[in-house]
Amino acid sequence: MVTKYLFVWILLAVVAIANGILRQSTYGKSFTELSAHQISTMTAILASGLVVWTVNRFWSIESTSQALIIGGCWLVMTAIFEFGFGHYIAGHPWEKLTADYNLLQGRVWSLFLVWVAIMPLVIFKLAQRITWNKLQ
Repeated sequence: MVTKYLFVWILLAVVAIANGILRQSTYGKSFTELSAHQISTMTAILASGLVVWTVNRFWSIESTSQALIIGGCWLVMTAIFEFGFGHYIAGHPWEKLTADYNLLQGRVWSLFLVWVAIMPLVIFKLAQRITWNKLQ
């Protein structure tokens, strides 16, 4: 099951890229850069949660430990992708790549990384609770 969820990360990457394209082509033109960044972070959290919730209906996460392993793998994969692609492919300097993680400046992208790490566990626990409530 964990292997299947490693491939789900590719779908999450596509969702995140689409989220960025949506931001740049729509509301990013109407809001300040910081506001657009914050909105984009929240829409990325919501969209990725919806994707994982949907996938979990077909491929259920089976345990807390499995959820934690999936989340840890996704966190590592996301960080490698963001910094590896951002620096070595897109050519962004490290300072620019790390700027989105400065909470003191209102940059909330680190919340997305926290979400990526805990999302499988949250989805597992929610699905478990819903199933339990249906049984009662």
